[in-house]
Amino acid sequence: MDAYDEDSRGPQAPDGSAGTRLPEEPPEHDPPSPPRTGVAALSPRYQVAAALALAVVAVAGCVHLLMVFLSLAPANTVTKQHGHAVQDWVYPEFEQNWKLFAPNPLQQNIAVQVRAEVRMRDGGLRTTGWTDLSAQDGAAIDGNLVPSHTQQNELRRAWDFLAATHAADNRPVGMRGSLSEQYLRRIVVMRLYRDDPTSRGGVIQRVQVRSSTTNVQPPSWSRERISAKPVYRVLPWWALTSDEAAGGVR
Repeated sequence: MDAYDEDSRGPQAPDGSAGTRLPEEPPEHDPPSPPRTGVAALSPRYQVAAALALAVVAVAGCVHLLMVFLSLAPANTVTKQHGHAVQDWVYPEFEQNWKLFAPNPLQQNIAVQVRAEVRMRDGGLRTTGWTDLSAQDGAAIDGNLVPSHTQQNELRRAWDFLAATHAADNRPVGMRGSLSEQYLRRIVVMRLYRDDPTSRGGVIQRVQVRSSTTNVQPPSWSRERISAKPVYRVLPWWALTSDEAAGGVR
């Protein structure tokens, strides 16, 4: 027998003789798994922290939705027992005024205006002129394809909140009346410090807010005639707290 034999199981040569045995192919290996991404790529410690953070956000979102729902829902057992907590959560920052239809559209334009008493750097007091904050919001919205929620609703809803919680003599009714004053005062002081040159040059001591209400004029083809003269509702002067006067609400 020769030193090596030809494998009879190998392929046959054209003349019928046994060919040389082919080398065996190496075994196939599974393709490498793709790298992990997102939370799965984090270490176990950070995965636990991310899961806890997501859980906190989810719980806070559910609580907020529940509070808003309870504030809009008719009176029930929960709101009778925990109505104060619901009101504290929603008002004034998350107040809702949902109206699916408008059976009685507004027929008046209401502008909110403010003036301030400012302590200047030389120690003197200066009273500014009336600043029309609603006109500023209107100018920012006009021609803006994506106006912000603040420009459209912050000042308007703050005034509606105050008007609904004050009597005809401008006295606050209940705790929400005092809260509405504080909320509106913070807004007007923040805007004065931001936009009014006189206020930026000193420290605001007091502010006074008023509304200017003007009737929407009827169309040209109507025979109706209404007054175009504005009607003012002037609130008393409000003294600022120390943090507000120092610009703490900017």
